[in-house]
Amino acid sequence: MDPDTVAKAFVEHYYSTFDTNRAGLVGLYQDGSMLTFEGQKIQGAQNIAAKLTSLPFEQCKHSITTVDCQPSGPAGGMVVFVSGNLQLAGEQHPLKFSQVMFHLMPTQGSFFVFNDIFRLNYA
Repeated sequence: MDPDTVAKAFVEHYYSTFDTNRAGLVGLYQDGSMLTFEGQKIQGAQNIAAKLTSLPFEQCKHSITTVDCQPSGPAGGMVVFVSGNLQLAGEQHPLKFSQVMFHLMPTQGSFFVFNDIFRLNYA
């Protein structure tokens, strides 16, 4: 299994789901997963999904610029770094963002997000 192929497929799935059905992201996390969103730490799949669905915008579109990944640890995990633009509905200019890290861990033929760190990049 090529890590770059897995990372790109994961990123495409994650942001497509985020842009169309944020509540659907809950299945990518587990109870031990942690999201740091703009400095706020949230743990657990349900709490992470609640945070993502409560963001103060209805529609958005991610445009991915870079996807970098590395194997992580003997258990077959991966660290994925993503950067890109986030276009909010009704806004003229996109926001630059970094999903500084997705730490993906293998589970039953797939992966789940163990750690996730998100930051907007302010100019």
